[in-house]
Amino acid sequence: MGSWNRLDLRVIRELVASPRVGITELAERLGIARNTAHARVARLERQGVVGQRGRAVDYTELGVEVTAFLTIQVAQGRLGSAIDDLVLVPYVLEAHGIAGDGDLLVRVAARSNRHLHEVINSVLACRGVIRSSTAVAMTDQIPYRVAPLLDAIERSLPD
Repeated sequence: MGSWNRLDLRVIRELVASPRVGITELAERLGIARNTAHARVARLERQGVVGQRGRAVDYTELGVEVTAFLTIQVAQGRLGSAIDDLVLVPYVLEAHGIAGDGDLLVRVAARSNRHLHEVINSVLACRGVIRSSTAVAMTDQIPYRVAPLLDAIERSLPD
């Protein structure tokens, strides 16, 4: 565990709730000095705890309505080539190296089921990709969240 404290967690919570909040407003919300807020945010960004502070995009509102998860098997020694090619597929939203069945878990988006077939073919055309299996997300039951995780971390901090 990093050297985080309760103020760091409060800063993170505010950045999650309002990603585009300015440093001055963040400081006011937290009741801390502007320089303190700036230093905390800069350190959290530098350490990779918080990423780019932008707005989340609901791509379903843009007509990209299908989300699927592909478990991909990659030929031994070809992971770098596969990742280099996957980055070029615009409908690949994220990829994670995994243990278990497969080597990568890849989240993709598509306009329709027919388009999903095209996206999968693009993924299969990537160098080193041997095969994939697909799970199509039907509904969003628990959207991406970090607040419960922050709560758990905060409870584990010493008083």
